[in-house]
Amino acid sequence: MMLGYPIKLTRDDNETFLVTCPALPEVTTFAETEDEAQDHALRAIEEAIAARISHGEPLHRPGSVPQRRSPFVKLPAMTALKVQLYIVLRESGIARAELSRRLGWHREQVDRLFRLDHASRLDRIEAAFKALEYEIDLQVREVA
Repeated sequence: MMLGYPIKLTRDDNETFLVTCPALPEVTTFAETEDEAQDHALRAIEEAIAARISHGEPLHRPGSVPQRRSPFVKLPAMTALKVQLYIVLRESGIARAELSRRLGWHREQVDRLFRLDHASRLDRIEAAFKALEYEIDLQVREVA
């Protein structure tokens, strides 16, 4: 399942698009084309997510790709996993220090799992979910 966030494209009077994300009100960017809007929106969304994680702020769960054609930004797989791990950890009420203890890892190793700019290993992400009593369920599908 591809996860991401809906975006809103508003035509400006100078033939550019104003791009916003209702789930992340701090996301605001501009683009000249719809394709460019997708790229700019993804970068802005990832920046907003990284900032919220860094400050311990709540995140809305990413949604799956809507059935109808509406603007939607798909998160890269690792970003989607890190976002879901962050949300699960917050909802569980478990601190990162406790997750570190459960995994037998140094705290910095756990902190890296939540940094979008860090190339975390999938087996590390899986171990963290398992320590929180969750598992990853992947799906691969042909592009329509």
